[in-house]
Amino acid sequence: MGLFDRIGRVVRANLNDLVNKAEDPEKILEQAVIEMQEDLIQLRQAVAQTIAQQKRSQQQYNQAQSQANQWQSRAQLALQKGDENLAREALQRKKGYVETANTLEMSLRQQTEQVETLKRNLVSLESKISEAKTKKNMLKARAQAAKANEQLNNLLGGINTSSATSAFERMEEKVMIQEAKSQATAELTSSGLEEKFCALEAGSDIDDELAAMKAQLAGAPANQPQLSPSEPTDSSASNPEIDNELEELRRELNK
Repeated sequence: MGLFDRIGRVVRANLNDLVNKAEDPEKILEQAVIEMQEDLIQLRQAVAQTIAQQKRSQQQYNQAQSQANQWQSRAQLALQKGDENLAREALQRKKGYVETANTLEMSLRQQTEQVETLKRNLVSLESKISEAKTKKNMLKARAQAAKANEQLNNLLGGINTSSATSAFERMEEKVMIQEAKSQATAELTSSGLEEKFCALEAGSDIDDELAAMKAQLAGAPANQPQLSPSEPTDSSASNPEIDNELEELRRELNK
């Protein structure tokens, strides 16, 4: 590759890069729609001109046909009057108008086809312009949304979130400590209440037992002595079987 080719490629690459950077999607789309509308105006003018030519050709064709019919009638009239030469001249005139009418008829057919083709192209171009406008609005909205997102991302990228995150973590830790303290205080308060209620319940049991003992003592005879656990009752002393068992136990202990 020659030096000039390399230089040319570098220049073209730089120019393309500059053009790409300078392109604004909204402006480019707007310009494209404007150019399509200009083409539509030119196409409408072409259709109008072709239709005008078609109408003039139609008028000329009608006139040629009318003249041909008129000279046909004159030739018949001259022949009826016995003037064959005059009839011949009338037929010559008729022939010229017939040829003109045939030529105009061919031209009229071509113009009619051109008008129909131009009308179809006109309708197609109008439809494309309508679609282009709709697409332009959609692309403009997307371009604006992309630009807004880019600005937002740049804004978020410039914000230092590390300090804010650490601050949230510290506050969360403090809140957790406060919650733990509150829970511990609630547990201690609940424990004190339980102890008080247990004491009240225990005191109530003791009071009930004392009341029962007082009632039992109040119902016993006044002259009946209180027996100790080691002293036998009268019923046990008068039982010979128990006495025998006690005697056997004493003998076994003395062995």
